Amino acid sequence: MQKLNIAILSYRSAKFGGGQGVYIKDISMALTLMGHKVDVISGPPYPDLHGGIDLIKLPGLNLFETFSFKDRVKKLFNKKNKSINDYYEFISVLFGGFPEMKTFGYRANIFLKKNNHYDLVIDNQSLSYGLIDIQNRLPLIEIIHHPITFDFRYELKTSKKIKYKISRYRWYSFLRMQKKVAPNINRIICPSNSSKKGIIEDFKCKSKNITVINNGLDGSEFKPVSDSTRNPFRLITTASADVPLKGLDYTLIALKKLKAMYPKIHLIIIGTIKKNGHTKRLIDNLGIEQNITFRSNISKAEIIELYSTSSVAIVSSLYEGFGYPVIEAMSCEVPLIATNTASIPELTGKYACLVKPKNDEAIFKSIIKILSDYDKYKEIAIKGRQHVIEKFNWAKITKEYENIIYETIKEFKDADI
Repeated sequence: MQKLNIAILSYRSAKFGGGQGVYIKDISMALTLMGHKVDVISGPPYPDLHGGIDLIKLPGLNLFETFSFKDRVKKLFNKKNKSINDYYEFISVLFGGFPEMKTFGYRANIFLKKNNHYDLVIDNQSLSYGLIDIQNRLPLIEIIHHPITFDFRYELKTSKKIKYKISRYRWYSFLRMQKKVAPNINRIICPSNSSKKGIIEDFKCKSKNITVINNGLDGSEFKPVSDSTRNPFRLITTASADVPLKGLDYTLIALKKLKAMYPKIHLIIIGTIKKNGHTKRLIDNLGIEQNITFRSNISKAEIIELYSTSSVAIVSSLYEGFGYPVIEAMSCEVPLIATNTASIPELTGKYACLVKPKNDEAIFKSIIKILSDYDKYKEIAIKGRQHVIEKFNWAKITKEYENIIYETIKEFKDADI
């Protein structure tokens, strides 16, 4: 088959922040290994890419690198060749908005008008107005991991304070744009059937325009470290603190109960904690500060080492479009407790202890069950790794991507005839 020039757009691609940077690094490498020429066009923060993949930087102001008004003004002042997008970005952030998707889309559209040699464009969930113009000129595939409407709804439920609710409406104001753009995208890829259902319901997209292709994982990289010893009292979870969708509260409450039975119990949280935020206050109220360690901005190798020295992994999310921590833990052969919601049962199959969301008691009992009969659940975890290798390997998934890519290009060319 014809080898292609592919542009992958990513409005932000933090190396360690959430799944976006991970996805961009993996999908760009997978398509490169298939022989395609891939450029990643990204706003800041920029991704960590494999060798042979060009990074094209489309610098915005990166205002969320700091929360100091003075520093943000300095960023605007110091940027060369400022455009109306830069001023819009600054003002929107000043009033509590998140404009990066919108402004990146305009910048990407301008760039691609000047650099029109690409056979295909893949956009990573910006759903920005600029994509409509791009789609008129080039074959386009939109990646939607899950509708951000889910995050918005869960955040609104966390507080009854009017000021907080107003701030959330302002922050998520980009959803108006996404709800307008999404139904006009001709080709969408999402990572799970649960995500597809949400995209149809919340973004009013047509089912025929959406293809489900799972995200992939490199099983040769995510595997148990051979010379590591599992700490029998170490638990591990990946959760952005103070993000209600991740359901961290319920794991923390379960940890408080476990502390009475297992004084040495300890939870590693891959994520950050906000100073004086909700999670910090909850930890203090529960008296479990000494039983918790937060780890952030760590490499894949360090994450794998943490999984390999932990005895139980917990994913207590209230919703996951596709939960990377689920398949990462399984690939490292860690007995897994996860919530029976959204995409999670699609990922785990029968190889995890599934519990109801928002149920700290179920997490507590499941941990006791695993620790009390560890050899049994270790065997299940070993089979779970094989399940991940067979279902989520990049060779299989990249072939599925290629099929959709060529189909998208053909449909675009046929429409032009």
